[in-house]
Amino acid sequence: MMLNVDEAEQGGWVVLRISGELDLVSSPAVRQHVHDAVAVGCHDVVLDLSDVVFCDSSGVGVLIATRRLMRSCQGRLRLILPSEGRVGGMSGQGSAAHVNKVLAALGVRRLFDVYPDTRQATADDPQPLSA
Repeated sequence: MMLNVDEAEQGGWVVLRISGELDLVSSPAVRQHVHDAVAVGCHDVVLDLSDVVFCDSSGVGVLIATRRLMRSCQGRLRLILPSEGRVGGMSGQGSAAHVNKVLAALGVRRLFDVYPDTRQATADDPQPLSA
């Protein structure tokens, strides 16, 4: 499955909606999108992973590197994770909740502010989900 990254702006936030598999092959593209946004002065970024059906250690590495980058430029990073139990992918293969499992198993889920949807993630008074 190919990776797709759609970029939009909402309420002063750059929203990168990522779909497909976030792995060794595709993670550099996500990293580049984040760097491009920061390079033009966007320091508030939402990574919408709700349509990501697979994430390996390279994908997790991109998330951690993005967190580090946003902190270094006094920016903010918010994540939207797949809904629990939702099966994703055009062929129905893979569970979109896989990303949640990977982040929880590695203990990195607690490092991120996670929101249920774009509206909440870009709100002025957001209510993050618990870790």
